[in-house]
Amino acid sequence: MSLRLSRPVATLAGLLVLALSASLLPPAPMAGTAAAGTSHTRAAPLAELTVVSERVAFGLQRPIAITGLPDGRMLVAEKNGTVRAYHPDTGLAAEPVLDLTARIDTSDNERGLLGITPAPNFARTGILYVAYTSLPAGALTLARVPIGAPERVQVLLTQEHAEYGNHNGGQVAFGRDGYLYWSLGDGGHANDPFKSGQNLGTLLGKILRIDVNRTCGGKPYCVPFDNPFVRVAGARPEIWVYGLRNPWRFSIDPADGSLWIGDVGQGLVEEINHIRPSQRGANLGWSCREGAPIFDPEQCRPGVRYTDPVFEYDHYMTENCSVTGGVVYRGSATPEARGTYIASDYCSTLAFAVRPKPTGGYESATIGNFPTQPTAFGTDVNGELYVLSDLPGWLSRVRIERVPPASGGGAANR
Repeated sequence: MSLRLSRPVATLAGLLVLALSASLLPPAPMAGTAAAGTSHTRAAPLAELTVVSERVAFGLQRPIAITGLPDGRMLVAEKNGTVRAYHPDTGLAAEPVLDLTARIDTSDNERGLLGITPAPNFARTGILYVAYTSLPAGALTLARVPIGAPERVQVLLTQEHAEYGNHNGGQVAFGRDGYLYWSLGDGGHANDPFKSGQNLGTLLGKILRIDVNRTCGGKPYCVPFDNPFVRVAGARPEIWVYGLRNPWRFSIDPADGSLWIGDVGQGLVEEINHIRPSQRGANLGWSCREGAPIFDPEQCRPGVRYTDPVFEYDHYMTENCSVTGGVVYRGSATPEARGTYIASDYCSTLAFAVRPKPTGGYESATIGNFPTQPTAFGTDVNGELYVLSDLPGWLSRVRIERVPPASGGGAANR
């Protein structure tokens, strides 16, 4: 489930797509991150890397989000509202650790439980943050809940989304700054019908950044003072970046706090954006642009600065259909791959590798394939990679391996 479905694509048939926490400390770097930041291991050329996937669990029901816990478990969110736990030593637990099905609107292919992440102090509080489309009308909902206690859900923020069932976004993640980030799609259908992408007065088509450790003005959260639109008249102060179509999956690099965003395209271009903290307030272009090309000139404004994708690929007359944003590898199993962003496409399953160049700009390569219908990537406590497969209901562990150049590893994309 990569949640595009804004245009008919034959290969997408059947596709999908908080007890309150006490003081939220800024999250500690993921295991392996410190080593990554200080390691002098030379990065391997991308064309010499390849991905190898090993299925470690099956029987999941439309798994759509995955996150690691400090105790070594992986939590997998299923579209219907259940959360399953996997541990490499004991496998997939038979019973869900959380059941939110009574709250979840699954009436459309892209609605459901969409995102899950532990609080930075999860080991002490057991608090999870979740994003879902809620009954009765599919409102985009951000909430927190103690694991195993669905009756104690606290809704933090909602956005109406009744007209169309697609483009819900749904990723949630904590940054190094201790703030919670949440992605929302543009409202659905096609062609940005509500002109949400360039409208700072709505949360649709945005990634938000909020402080869930405090309450302000009757709201169960606060807006950080350095959010880019706090003092902009008519703008929602929660907005961090805008101009997005359906940011189904983004991730935050634990090494530098930057966002890597997979934004699902409409008919020509799938794109990946890389937004550093200094680029707060970036306008990623939709629906003036789809990727770098102009999409709707009427949504383009003179003098506006648009931020280009760092990687884009077309799906016109190809097997590609919908980008599945991934993560930056910061594990220790393959030191030569550290700092490489790994993503895929729901239909083609191609493994895309993208990395900043020391001299500026980005390099990219195609380094293999993932199992069928990749819907989400996640990392365990050691920074090692996992990927979910939608309709087969698989969880796979991913290894990045280096292959000799003569064996023809990844194929570089120039």
